[in-house]
Amino acid sequence: MFKKKYVKEEIKKRRNSFRYAIEGIFSAFESEANMKIHIFIMLLVIILGLFLKISLNEWFACILLFCLVIGSELFNTALEEVVNLASPHVNPHAKLAKDLSAGAVLVFALGAVVIGCIIFLPKIIELFT
Repeated sequence: MFKKKYVKEEIKKRRNSFRYAIEGIFSAFESEANMKIHIFIMLLVIILGLFLKISLNEWFACILLFCLVIGSELFNTALEEVVNLASPHVNPHAKLAKDLSAGAVLVFALGAVVIGCIIFLPKIIELFT
């Protein structure tokens, strides 16, 4: 009896944990312009990948990059919220923390662009030659 109740509570906790995580993703999408840009570019890459019939390994690279860029944007948004809560007034340390976090997202995004160019440019050039 005790074990059944414990299992049900654990299942409920896991279900709620997923629900909260999904709410967080949607919240970031609604509130963050950069998240909208990342999602839009991700959708364009998916369409282009389907059109150009990229290889399985290229899909793995794209999916990994989607996760890294969007995940880093979620971390950046979370850090900005915590910094705003902890330091509501102008503070050079708060600014530095936010700038560093945004810089991390930029590094991932630029890396994704470079790898995207390596994957897609030869295929696009081949279409026009």
